[in-house]
Amino acid sequence: MANETYFVKNVDSFTITGFDHLQNQKLLGFLILISYMLILLGNGINLCIISTNRHLHKPMYILICNLALADIIYTTISSATMISVLLAEVKTVSYYSCILRMYFYHLGDLTECMALTLMAIDRVIAIRLPLRYHSIVTNSRILWLIFLTWMFCFAAIGYLILLADSLPYCQPVIKYIYCSYAAVVRAACVDPEPYFAISTIYSMVPLCGQFPFILCTYAVLAYSVTKLSNSSRKQMINTCLSHLIVLLCCYAPKVVSYLLTRIGVVLTLTERNAILIVVSLVPSLINPIVYCSRTKEIRKILSDVLMRKKISPSNF
Repeated sequence: MANETYFVKNVDSFTITGFDHLQNQKLLGFLILISYMLILLGNGINLCIISTNRHLHKPMYILICNLALADIIYTTISSATMISVLLAEVKTVSYYSCILRMYFYHLGDLTECMALTLMAIDRVIAIRLPLRYHSIVTNSRILWLIFLTWMFCFAAIGYLILLADSLPYCQPVIKYIYCSYAAVVRAACVDPEPYFAISTIYSMVPLCGQFPFILCTYAVLAYSVTKLSNSSRKQMINTCLSHLIVLLCCYAPKVVSYLLTRIGVVLTLTERNAILIVVSLVPSLINPIVYCSRTKEIRKILSDVLMRKKISPSNF
């Protein structure tokens, strides 16, 4: 009877202890804060430039805005928790606050993968069917696709969160650095392995479904580019290279983490937390830099602003 009462009792809050063993916590917190501010600045610049310039109200730039929004959500949730723990030394998170953070963290992660898939499809149509591109890919259709992907992600992550919320918790300690599904399930009073099967499926869809699909689209693009003229080839290679850099920055840490754990490599808690920091910060930091530096229209407007040149009203 005592055991039964023990197992049905839920905790009111969690204590995040993933950084307790580190020596220079303030330095790490400061670096994460700087990275987060740069992420907000970079993605904010992209959003402002695209939203205020009518010439950029095109499918490709709408997709860039979609990716920027996913990056902001994804990074804000993880960074806010890490910064509060490291700099403000607030390690306690209420139960429902942790559940809510977990929801938006995984929502941002999944929507980022969906955004990259839509961008790859957009590039394939642009290169394979250039004459029909503007009739196939319209702003309204892109907005509908973005809306559908977000609705799918809301529902998919909602099921994952409901599953985590239904578990009994008996230890109010999270050994990782922020509230994620895996970290929270490990604090439950049940065997976590059966519940990890669901999260494994969620991880396999982007890694074994979307990632190979996107790589196949780039194989098609590489074949198509060889048939273009030199000027068109250079322009298309430059555009596709931007997407490829963003793709590798997003998926490379996830693939490495997944492969290391699947081939039997035992990672320490410090190594796991280091991978989590890289996964949550590096892609969102590089994405706006890539699009600001490699997209001609955005680069031109940004350079005009930085050089304090007057932008003619016709550009807006």
